[in-house]
Amino acid sequence: MRENREFSSPTRRQVLKTTAATGLAVSAAALTGSPASAATPKRGGTLRIGLGHGSTTDSMDPATYENDFTIFTTHSRNLYLTAITKSGDLGPEVADSWEPSADAKQWSFKIRKGIEYHNGRTLTADDVVASFNHHRGDDTKSAAKPIVSPIEDIRTDGSDRVVFTLANGNADFPFLASDYHIPILPADEGKVDWQSGVGAGGYALQGWEPGVRATYKRHPNFYRDDQAFFDGIDLLTIADTTARTTALISDEIDVMDRVDLKTVGNLERKSGIRVEETSGTAHYTIPMNTQAAPFSDNNVRLALKWALDREALVNTILKGHGVVGNDHPIGSANRYHAADLEQHHYDPDKAKHFMKKAGLSTLKVDLHAADAAFAGAIDAAVLYKEHAANAGIEINVVREPNDGYWGNVWLKKDWVFSYWGGRPTEDWMFTMAYAADAAWNEAHWQHEKFNKLLLQGRSEIDEGKRREIYHEMQRICRDEGGSVVPMFNNYVWAVNDRVKNSGQIAANKVLDGQLAALRWWFA
Repeated sequence: MRENREFSSPTRRQVLKTTAATGLAVSAAALTGSPASAATPKRGGTLRIGLGHGSTTDSMDPATYENDFTIFTTHSRNLYLTAITKSGDLGPEVADSWEPSADAKQWSFKIRKGIEYHNGRTLTADDVVASFNHHRGDDTKSAAKPIVSPIEDIRTDGSDRVVFTLANGNADFPFLASDYHIPILPADEGKVDWQSGVGAGGYALQGWEPGVRATYKRHPNFYRDDQAFFDGIDLLTIADTTARTTALISDEIDVMDRVDLKTVGNLERKSGIRVEETSGTAHYTIPMNTQAAPFSDNNVRLALKWALDREALVNTILKGHGVVGNDHPIGSANRYHAADLEQHHYDPDKAKHFMKKAGLSTLKVDLHAADAAFAGAIDAAVLYKEHAANAGIEINVVREPNDGYWGNVWLKKDWVFSYWGGRPTEDWMFTMAYAADAAWNEAHWQHEKFNKLLLQGRSEIDEGKRREIYHEMQRICRDEGGSVVPMFNNYVWAVNDRVKNSGQIAANKVLDGQLAALRWWFA
């Protein structure tokens, strides 16, 4: 099956020639709606969603979005230049078509007419330029900086077209334009207004309490009539899994993410509740600060990679709802997944070998964890501690509070737990979390060859060469990277039976591509 999929993959030249038309065709198919067997969507009601993520340090500034609470809020109230469809392909949103130059260094996007913001203003091409520029500049701290930094120029071409000029060709650029950090916001004199929370999406913001609650009502002039079926949305952060589950069972919420896999069977047996699951590119990571001892020594990093029984983690933490990882972030759903790389597995003797190469007979390290990272992170840390002890490695598990974990621990402490929803393309995933200058380079990793390959792969036209480049980048991550990637998790959530969907669920992110508020409805 893998060979057939690879053989049938379109060449990059074909992608360049058809990207605009494909975007329209895919979107049209996605927008025509539900399978014939699905119920007809109904309007009305307030959808209450309980999320296991969010922090009191959250901001409405899209440059800072980094957790599910902020991502869900932005998708509820904002639109993007392009959008990932349910099938994982690319479709239009603010742009209704796009066209590349022959070398993919210039991209022209035609802006859809008649999109209205919540405050009554009309979305313009100038807003698109300002929204991207919000993340550009030498002094920006935006997490989208790696995406926008290759942009040399953005300009309007008339009232309904925006032209991007890139430093190098990039066939994936229209995909990158859908990144959740870059919503199209109203602008004045070249500066976007993110403070008010005004957007052009399906729901208008009514209340905002960072990392606690966000409330919305349907945008009456939303440009689409096949989305945003609810009258309102009530988004709640309920970090504790037990509390979130109890809230669903007691009908205090309608949807919960991050089902406790240890008790998922009990939840499935509850009357009136439905458990759903998708498999995509989501994965867990245990990044080390490669700029700090002892993690600056790659032999120590390799020892820690071989000292983990990742199969035990999949069985114990995921209850089989996932697969083992190989210390790189590219999953089997990705186009250039290197399935033939030797798998890192549990081998205390190999761990000892690399310890010896590092000049160590024993090692003691702190591992910071909280279930805010992912459900079961504390248990995973304890299991890791037990596994590593057989290699002479003493892991001190530091239990951190859930609240503030992403602002105070992640990217701050030297060894932590983290998770990623993955990205549709290899370049996107590597650019966001592994590039030397990435704001979310969670291992603070610098690798000269890797970064050269990143640029080379982005502009390579030959399909075979591009595959070789991404294969080598995965190998470098596995053998020299600063993150242990123990497993790829399925998305598992639960809903009240009143909540309905088309039957085709996007797998690129949790809860239908994080668009449940727009795509679902009440029976």
